[in-house]
Amino acid sequence: MPGIETDTLIFVGMFLAIGAGALSFLSPCVLPIFPAYLSYITGISVKELQNNQNTKIRGKLLSHSIVFLMGVSLVFVSLGASASFLGQWLQELLLGSTGLLIQRIAGIFIIVMGLFIGGWLNIKTLMKEKRIHAKTKPAGYVGTFFVGLGFAAGWTPCIGPIFASILVLAASNPSQGIFYTIMYVIGFSLPFLLLTFFLGSTKWLVRKSQIIMKIGAVFMIIMGLVLFFGLMPIISSYILDLIKDTWLAELG
Repeated sequence: MPGIETDTLIFVGMFLAIGAGALSFLSPCVLPIFPAYLSYITGISVKELQNNQNTKIRGKLLSHSIVFLMGVSLVFVSLGASASFLGQWLQELLLGSTGLLIQRIAGIFIIVMGLFIGGWLNIKTLMKEKRIHAKTKPAGYVGTFFVGLGFAAGWTPCIGPIFASILVLAASNPSQGIFYTIMYVIGFSLPFLLLTFFLGSTKWLVRKSQIIMKIGAVFMIIMGLVLFFGLMPIISSYILDLIKDTWLAELG
């Protein structure tokens, strides 16, 4: 059943993209400065955010966080659309209807990024931050939106390689490229919104962030190997068979 196998393949990619988004947020480059970002876009001190979240403050946090994430999403989805277009063009130029070479290149890239994220490979160029800094934020929600744009446009040692891997994945599968990018944005946004109201939990997560990154790096390397050797259809078929067997057992 080719249609069902394709749906399963998309589901696997969706799961990986959401995980990559969550990993980006939980990285040591983002999570430790998360309270400071909230303080910056809302104008409320970190101490007050952590200790005195009344209804008014919670409402302000939520509204500014959503506008901030809108700015982030605009940049990420635009880059995803560009990567999809580029991947489609390359496939038509180089390979006609097949994308095996691009998938293998994507696999190698993701493996290298996984080694870098895990701290097993040192790439000095990626260690440099290219984040936009501003001493004062423009007033109101417009300012928050532009802060989101600036955040997404920044290239940090953690977010850059992870999101670049999603862009390469989008280029290797242009028909689903924008979808993968949107799933990445969702994976980034959900923990952002959740921890907006539970800032006390960030201290525990920061202590565990290095372990989280290494686990995520291992999954990135595995994903890279899967792409390089063209194993995604096999994995999708296995998952499909597993679902079918479970479904039949429940009926029986």
